[in-house]
Amino acid sequence: MLGFAIVLLASFFFCFQNVIVRILFNQYTMFGEFIIGGYVLPTLENSFLLLFMRMLLVVPLMAGLSSKLYSNTWQDIRGLNQSESRIMLWRSLAGGLLMFLYLALLYLSIGLIETGIAMTLFFTYPVFTALFSWQFFGSAPSRFRWLVMGLILSGIFLTIPHHQSSDQSYSLVGVILGIASGITYALYTVNAQKIFEDKMHPVPFTWISFATTLVLAGISLFIWHNPESEMNWAPLWVGGLLSAIVTLTGHLMNNFGISLIGATSASMISATNPALTVILAWFTIQETLNYWQLFGVIIVTLSVAMLSLEHRRLP
Repeated sequence: MLGFAIVLLASFFFCFQNVIVRILFNQYTMFGEFIIGGYVLPTLENSFLLLFMRMLLVVPLMAGLSSKLYSNTWQDIRGLNQSESRIMLWRSLAGGLLMFLYLALLYLSIGLIETGIAMTLFFTYPVFTALFSWQFFGSAPSRFRWLVMGLILSGIFLTIPHHQSSDQSYSLVGVILGIASGITYALYTVNAQKIFEDKMHPVPFTWISFATTLVLAGISLFIWHNPESEMNWAPLWVGGLLSAIVTLTGHLMNNFGISLIGATSASMISATNPALTVILAWFTIQETLNYWQLFGVIIVTLSVAMLSLEHRRLP
């Protein structure tokens, strides 16, 4: 029971991180009392900026804790320079590239459409993971999984916002970016599965992913950044710090929960993330969805849970 509670709490931390990004991009009335947010526009360069600020804090925090989580972290990282480990090095760097892409796409999607919808679109990644696993590992989805995938795609259709205003193009772009982030994360998980099968520990792999994301975000920010004369840096750094804390805490708690109840059960609990995000966004920033969109969120959440449960029952 403790493991389930820990993983559920980890999912809450991840939802809190998503709401922070939404607030940085858009202005809201917090708890119905005071105005907050809207510090930067939801543009590509600002997504890179927020991602860079977040990773600038996450990387040293995880570096300080990694040896406590896995004593051979730095020894394993140094060992990647050996010729026989080069393939693992390239896969680790590829993991960092994919992490950078899915986070950048997700950040921009959250800035353009409702947080709950963006996270629902992102959490379609198990569908694409199944397809990629079929392609790369030869494990064909069962009929039950095809049915669940159909339900997930139906839920996606219901969550797509239908505006009759000038914001329609922004909504469409946000939907496309949300799905793209899920596809990219699916590739990240397939790559991670392969490298873990090659006996690399998750802690050094995760730190390399974070560090690579930091470097790529910095390079992208240097190339695309258009400085704004009146940018309010104080709330951006506060948001970056809070995002870094909840990101690191969420990952640590999720990994600890996996050690208690296993990865399959943990992933099933994590499937509640879209619903938790909607509830948190409603409670903190009064972000609302219509009935059809809420129904779509529920369908996707339950479908992903069914997909994880079916995998759990396999011998």
